[in-house]
Amino acid sequence: MKYPFGTPPAGDWITITQSGHLAVPDHPIVGFIEGDGVGPDIWNAARPVFDAAVTRGSRGRRQVHWWELPAGEKSLEKYGQLLPEETLSALEQAVVAIKCPLTTPVGGGFRSLNVTLRQRLELYACIRPVRYIQGTPAPVTRPQDVDMVVFRENMEDLYAGIEWKSGSEQAVKMISLLEDHFAVKLDPESGIGIKPMSPRATKKLVRKAIRFALETGRKRVTLVHKGNIMKFTEGAFRDWGYEVARDEFSDRVVFEADLTGDIPDGKILVNDRIADAMFQQVLLRPREYEVLALPNLNGDYLSDALAAQVGGLGMAPGANVGDRCAIFEATHGSAPKYAGLDKVNPGSLILSGAMMFAHMGWKEESDLIMRGISEVIGSGIVTYDLARQMPGSKEVSCSEFGRAVAERIRDLAASLR
Repeated sequence: MKYPFGTPPAGDWITITQSGHLAVPDHPIVGFIEGDGVGPDIWNAARPVFDAAVTRGSRGRRQVHWWELPAGEKSLEKYGQLLPEETLSALEQAVVAIKCPLTTPVGGGFRSLNVTLRQRLELYACIRPVRYIQGTPAPVTRPQDVDMVVFRENMEDLYAGIEWKSGSEQAVKMISLLEDHFAVKLDPESGIGIKPMSPRATKKLVRKAIRFALETGRKRVTLVHKGNIMKFTEGAFRDWGYEVARDEFSDRVVFEADLTGDIPDGKILVNDRIADAMFQQVLLRPREYEVLALPNLNGDYLSDALAAQVGGLGMAPGANVGDRCAIFEATHGSAPKYAGLDKVNPGSLILSGAMMFAHMGWKEESDLIMRGISEVIGSGIVTYDLARQMPGSKEVSCSEFGRAVAERIRDLAASLR
């Protein structure tokens, strides 16, 4: 396929096997979206870290061939579209990509490009690992107790975007329909939103969460919902989640009602918690939770709250993963007031890169990034957001932080030989 933004770079395509696993060549083509606002700043800081990890981790055997794909304000200016159709095709062809933040206006304006990417590419699982990096300032007394991976359903719930403005013709019709056919009385000036949840989407998410737990040695998967109030959506999410566990993993799971002691070897516990109570649980008893599976909106709230416990969104990686491709991303916003100032923390994007390499099966590269960023922060070299909370630390720019991590990776790789 020809792309208006140029031919892909020299390299080989990542492919997906019939069993659903990635086949990753030594010289893969990996897409990247530079993003809006601070996107160029954090990309320029993170890319040398990624390249250093690949070169050193593989001893020169591997190399990523980066392919820039247009989206956001930069794409609008150059191609007249915020998200060209060719970008969506290129993301599917690349299979793996990483992106910086894209601007989403509050209220009017265009719909979130992030949501559009997830919907169009069927990236049904938003995966957010939350783990404390030693030395990072945090608002809780024992941030090291937090080590969870959030699986947030991406396609349904209120983020499906099915809503109509107050006073619009569509909202008036929907209000009339509800009153005439279902005896539901609403304020005639209400805005209307629809919250769909299906067994298919829920089971895909919970299945991925359980498989992840089994593959990574984690012992608990918790379904988080508000099913005590919304019985046929969030309550159904819980029920469908348990169905997957019983029907597809019966020999590998145990349920809370049946557990009389420790979780048996070779099995995982599947349980559930009410969403509002879970916010208290992750603060008071975080060590009891490892993998969380949630509907979209609850997952959005809880993953950000967990990130705050370990230092904030600046240190929170994430990915949106489907069966055809995966996009790894910084989880914070585009912060346009800091654009071009070489100031913001690139940690979220760097950690998302580590997550991306792990997804590709490049464990050495992923581990080097994790160790590199941990040791740089542990030595007190940090960007402004962390420096103001760390007396005695050395404040550096966005690019300086990236260079420090890349240099530490080179030192670590040399010491391991």
